[in-house]
Amino acid sequence: MQATSSPARLEAFSDGVIAVIITIMVLELKVPALSGFAAFHGVISTLLVYGLSFAFIAVYWVNHHGLIGTLTRSNNRILWANLIWLFALSLIPFFTDYINEHFDSFSVTIYCICMLAAGATFLLLRYTVECQVAREGRLASADRTRFQHWGSVGIYAVSIGLAHISPRGALFVSSFVTLLWILPTLGLFGGSYGGDVPASHHELAPHEPEMDHSHTHK
Repeated sequence: MQATSSPARLEAFSDGVIAVIITIMVLELKVPALSGFAAFHGVISTLLVYGLSFAFIAVYWVNHHGLIGTLTRSNNRILWANLIWLFALSLIPFFTDYINEHFDSFSVTIYCICMLAAGATFLLLRYTVECQVAREGRLASADRTRFQHWGSVGIYAVSIGLAHISPRGALFVSSFVTLLWILPTLGLFGGSYGGDVPASHHELAPHEPEMDHSHTHK
């Protein structure tokens, strides 16, 4: 039997790691040595790649919050799946900086591979969470986001192939992952975690037996 713990600790730890990841990316941004638009123009591409990476991490953070919110308790499988996902996510600052230093088809390819790894490991985390929810006898209502998760992985895979032809095109295509998750929050299509979270506690509580009136005194 696996030991279980509160998912609040898991979420707090993950939030801390994600905050550090974003901080590392910010610290990698360098101010131009000279002032003026000409000098600033040279760092625009750096800021765009940073913005793209930040958007990816933001999407994962929001989805992680919704996914963990479906849990009443976590177990060792979930903890390890979460750590594997955080490891993949922690590589984003490195590959973001790598693109900014060496922008070519190779750097964009491995950047997209990193994103694919983050997406695949998040699917693993999702699977372990859904198994735990099912084990508790509850119905995981986050199923309507499954298309978005698999769609994200598919977009990353397409970006990897496109990077050999057009590095900029690959980054542009990969950016559609953010739209895939942000647009539903605006009510434009699809759905996300939150509206149909796990059954409430009163739904999970056992029903009280009905009183049998057949034996009442006459």
